[in-house]
Amino acid sequence: MNRSGLIAAGLRAEDVIGKSFDQTFWWSYSEPAREQLRAAMARAADGEPSRYDVQVRVAGDTLVWIDFSLNPVHDVDGRMAYIVPSGNIIHERVLAKEAVEAAKVRLDHLAHHDALTDLPNRMLFQYRLNQVIELAYRQGRQIVVMFVDLDQFKHINDSLGHAVGDKLLRSVAQCLLGCVRHSDTISRQGGDEFVLLLPSITHPEDAAICAQKILTALALPHYIDQHYLHISGSIGISIYPDDGKDGETLIKNADIAMYFAKENGRNNYKFFKQDMNDHAVQWQSIETGLRHALERQEFVLHYQPKINLKNGAIIGVEALIRWQHPERGQLTPNQFMAIAEDCGLILPMGRWVLREACLQAQSWQRAGLPPVIVAVNTSALEFRTKDFLDNIRTVLKETCLEPCYLELELTESVLMQDAGPIDAMLHTLADLGVRLSIDDFGTGYSSLSYLRQFPIGTLKVDQSFVNQMCSNPDDAAIVSAVISMGKSLKKRIIAEGIETQEQYELLLAQDCDEGQGYYFNRPLEAQEIATLLQTSSSLIAN
Repeated sequence: MNRSGLIAAGLRAEDVIGKSFDQTFWWSYSEPAREQLRAAMARAADGEPSRYDVQVRVAGDTLVWIDFSLNPVHDVDGRMAYIVPSGNIIHERVLAKEAVEAAKVRLDHLAHHDALTDLPNRMLFQYRLNQVIELAYRQGRQIVVMFVDLDQFKHINDSLGHAVGDKLLRSVAQCLLGCVRHSDTISRQGGDEFVLLLPSITHPEDAAICAQKILTALALPHYIDQHYLHISGSIGISIYPDDGKDGETLIKNADIAMYFAKENGRNNYKFFKQDMNDHAVQWQSIETGLRHALERQEFVLHYQPKINLKNGAIIGVEALIRWQHPERGQLTPNQFMAIAEDCGLILPMGRWVLREACLQAQSWQRAGLPPVIVAVNTSALEFRTKDFLDNIRTVLKETCLEPCYLELELTESVLMQDAGPIDAMLHTLADLGVRLSIDDFGTGYSSLSYLRQFPIGTLKVDQSFVNQMCSNPDDAAIVSAVISMGKSLKKRIIAEGIETQEQYELLLAQDCDEGQGYYFNRPLEAQEIATLLQTSSSLIAN
């Protein structure tokens, strides 16, 4: 053996002189390596040189790789006289092999895990789900798939940036891991969607308990970059084998149930039911139709008059979108707006409504009719777009409508964003001359201090309170309190959903300024509004 081989093995020359190869090294070989050595020695005995890499245990009980050669030496007669072994430590080759192996392990991990959260990705989740289904089939037991979608995550992403959004997703991933067992699997499917696999449950109630635990944990504030972020989730649940016998069906049905959870107010969970499939097909059909409705000019606007409750004069109208569906006839907003918001079509639709309403208001004025304020509903998603203010300016300029005749009806969720940017935006709109009102006031969670801070001119009492105010003392008290508070803050108060004379008289007695509802008129086409403005001085019966 040469010098480097001795050093690699931690031996001295006297340790090997006069000893056979196997006497020196046999103890340090694993059984597979011994088999390899036996074969090499047999080839060398037949006069064939042999070379191979082997891992041996050397001084200090350390394993190293050595490049061994067995070279037969022949006498003058050509007979094999003895075998000369030699060995060289192979640091570089070993390091290269280790680096390759480490790279393979890393690439394998990356191929099966989400880069952002390090949770299993779709591929690994599907593999585990298929394995669990096979086992559950043989054992006759149930498994659960949960589809979790974060509520309003896009709003956080858009307002605070993708870096904050990514940190929030990592925080949510850790939150979910803390809610499940080690045997369960959590996967990030993409975006703000997560799928959970519970491989063994005894009763469906176990899934409900887990879902509620997740909702409770998600509701706790996430502290990200000096922001306390509050988020909730909507969860859909499917159970093997009742809701599907393969992984793809279970995930799809859990996804469908999740959308039902969103439709029912978010921050809750729903178990999949078979009739949800019909609803999902209809949902998909409406989404597909919406994508063509704008270019096919299938939308129209109707206008519901806003009435001065004291004299019955029309002081404004609210623009309400209608969809003239080619097969289903006229659809009202509650049949398609939630879908439009979910798939992002609310943005082009909102811009169309704004432009069309401003054009119509200017058209009435040019026809010599009394000028009225046209109110346009503005979603939180629209309000958060970067070019929202520029679009308002552009539309007013192109339609030649004075800003004082445009009113934006905002939901309370708009006020729940960071106060600084919202305050600046609202004051810019107010300085421009655009009127601002809070729609469905009393149904949200905004701070009442915002009414003093922001330049809000009008509060709209939600129709759910107006509808029951004559029969429910609590609703009557809420309406009275909103009117009184609004008056003290010098806000205009308008009640929506007025349908009876009793409701009208009670609101008038409480000094409510304005009202709208079927008691006065249903939403009308533009020409019908023109007729009213031309012929009616009051919509209140004497």
